Amino acid sequence: MVIDGRIVGRSDVPMGVTRDDTLFPAVQSLLAQAALGAGDLRAIACGAGPGSFTSLRIAGSLAKGLAFAGECLLYRVSSLMLAAATVQRAGQFVVHADALRGERFVLDVEIGVDGLASAQSAVRRVAFGDLVALGEGRERLAVLASPDPDLESLIVTPDAAAIVRCVDWFREGPVSLDEWEPDYGRLAEAQVKWEADHGRALTNG
Repeated sequence: MVIDGRIVGRSDVPMGVTRDDTLFPAVQSLLAQAALGAGDLRAIACGAGPGSFTSLRIAGSLAKGLAFAGECLLYRVSSLMLAAATVQRAGQFVVHADALRGERFVLDVEIGVDGLASAQSAVRRVAFGDLVALGEGRERLAVLASPDPDLESLIVTPDAAAIVRCVDWFREGPVSLDEWEPDYGRLAEAQVKWEADHGRALTNG
């Protein structure tokens, strides 16, 4: 929870490792500790991916529900940017995360001397081996893990508190509550398997 640019409360909960809902109770607890309700919120920022399909769906649904209930703005924040912003030193970085099937989600990030991080590219998906050329002249940051840790400058973990050092989400403005969905980066594995088994694309129709 952020008030006037300062982290005033946080709660770390596991995602995707239990059938119990841990995220919503944590949000309720944070609001109660600050004596706030959904109607008191001025804005909500939600990790936008790319990343785990299930975790993104849960977080995105909760964020949109709170924004609707509180009639407040909703902002999207790149999960790769949050990971990069945990590194509190100036420089040029290439941050990458597992995209499955031997590929990585990649984002170029610059961190200024003021500690603020901004994206220098769009998120793209590349083969792990292609990172050698992409990372030339920049430090490599692997999110959570790397197939070859010796090639990385650091292994980093996304931290929601790092949002105070990210600038792009505010510059981009709020998302449409009716239309926004997280950036999954690729189709869910269940959909890939279904389409392979049935020989056709899965549609809503």
